[in-house]
Amino acid sequence: MSTGVTLIRRIDATVAMGVAFAASIALAVAALASFWQVMGRFVFQIPSTWSEALTRVALIWMVMLGISTALRAGAFVAIDLVRVALRGRPRFALELAITLACLALFATLFWLGWEMALRVQRQEMAGLGISMSWGYTAIPVGSAFAGLGVVAHFLQNAKGVAS
Repeated sequence: MSTGVTLIRRIDATVAMGVAFAASIALAVAALASFWQVMGRFVFQIPSTWSEALTRVALIWMVMLGISTALRAGAFVAIDLVRVALRGRPRFALELAITLACLALFATLFWLGWEMALRVQRQEMAGLGISMSWGYTAIPVGSAFAGLGVVAHFLQNAKGVAS
């Protein structure tokens, strides 16, 4: 294996680990904010004005970043019956079609998410006092990482499929 391929794989693994870590942090933030919301409201009788909004934003980021990790592992909707039955070039064609369909979806999400993030940048999130674009930016960022995850999965598995 050439050093260039090794370097690309190492960079890919580092990016994947970083994205998975960020998604895990977002989940932890959502869980802690939700816990505080319940404790504040029902135990201390002091409802929190920020915890629901923070939970929502953290869950959006968690999902959009977590998609990349799931796709990298091949955990996307597929026609397994057909995939298992096919061998050689037909299976490669199916894998390629699935990859291209996913990339088209994520390119569309990236574009629309970017436009929406720009559109709402002057609006403030109630309870948090930050720009709404912080929540909407998860869509293009997550879509970009998801696209990379789809391509990484395809390249990792395409070698043995095409033969």
